[in-house]
Amino acid sequence: MSTSRVQRAYRFRFYPTAEQENLLRRTLGCARLVYNKALALRSQAWTAEQRNVTYRDTSKALTEWKRSEEFRFLNDVSCVPLQQALRHLQQAYSAFFDHTGDFPAFKRKSRGGAATFTRYAFTWDSGKRSLKLAKMREPLAIVWSRTLPAKAIPSSVTVTLDAAQRWHVSILVEDEVRTLEHRDETVGVDMGLNDYAILSTGEKIDNPRHLERQLKRLKKAQHDLTRKRKGSNNRRKAALKVARIHARIKDARTDFLHKLSTRLVRENQTICIEDLNVQGMSRRAKPIQDPDHDGAYLRNGQSRKRGLNRSIMDASWGEFRRMLEYKCDWYGRQLVIIDRWYPSSQTCSTCGRSTGRKPLRVREWICPYCGAHHDRDVNAAKNIQAAGLAVLACGDGRTVERRNMRSTDPIRP
Repeated sequence: MSTSRVQRAYRFRFYPTAEQENLLRRTLGCARLVYNKALALRSQAWTAEQRNVTYRDTSKALTEWKRSEEFRFLNDVSCVPLQQALRHLQQAYSAFFDHTGDFPAFKRKSRGGAATFTRYAFTWDSGKRSLKLAKMREPLAIVWSRTLPAKAIPSSVTVTLDAAQRWHVSILVEDEVRTLEHRDETVGVDMGLNDYAILSTGEKIDNPRHLERQLKRLKKAQHDLTRKRKGSNNRRKAALKVARIHARIKDARTDFLHKLSTRLVRENQTICIEDLNVQGMSRRAKPIQDPDHDGAYLRNGQSRKRGLNRSIMDASWGEFRRMLEYKCDWYGRQLVIIDRWYPSSQTCSTCGRSTGRKPLRVREWICPYCGAHHDRDVNAAKNIQAAGLAVLACGDGRTVERRNMRSTDPIRP
């Protein structure tokens, strides 16, 4: 088994003192202010003058802001998180122009905030597991729920405050990861809503529906929030209650996705999944009432029935794929992405012949050519596995180019 060095973030809960919380809240507020002012500066310069403002220009503007009388309070906090906020803005612009992210949005106080400290802005004692940030007298009271790698030296530390008013610290360290032993097993995974994942082995993994379990409590909390006067303490308390319910849902969903993705990576050498267009499937559009397709196909060609938007977003298929990608890369597994236009539900996994489109209400069917009886989802998973192995035979398997079946040009992953 070989080893590789990767950058891994370890996230912990911590409980600051009153003095530390005061400093951290001011730091988060200043970082948010710098980010929003730099975003406004770049947007206004391009809108009014068609002038491109670079990261270096915003860094010079930050120096001028700190010298001005209006924003002199920016000098009361560490300068590192403020500079990092400008770097994060530059990364957001780069992701937008690379078509891998949306246009940068202004940060809001109600969503909490984050501040990143680089190596020279914190003190780390590996023996005592003590972390002290810049301009703090005492180290943070961190709940060490996990073990850091031996002799780990953090390269950066990010402090976050979520909407539920919980403090977390994310410690980025260089870790040594061992690849897993080679296995002969391969699996195709078909994503669904009734069952979260259907494997080519015939196993169906239940969809936990975390949002649906908390929906009754969430609706009541949101209804109570609408009845509170804006700006009052009661409204702030009601908003905090809503945020805590959302945090509970998010934590449960993340835990489920981590466990499922880790299990698939450990048990299989090759994992084949579809390239789902989650954004298109969850788009709010009025379906065409077609009796042949049970009203399940939209004008943009994506399959979604009315009312499935919330369930699709709760499933978090995109996050599940992201976890599979980096875990396969870490542990020496192969992840094959099948083109989204591949007719996995229309093809018989036994004889390989296409049997045409089927409405969503058809969950089982018999192939008219070979007479094989199929479960719709299991058949799709088997076809995904077969297609993935076929693509793998023609490529390197680690970074597989996905080809659109409507064109010969490769699609950018």
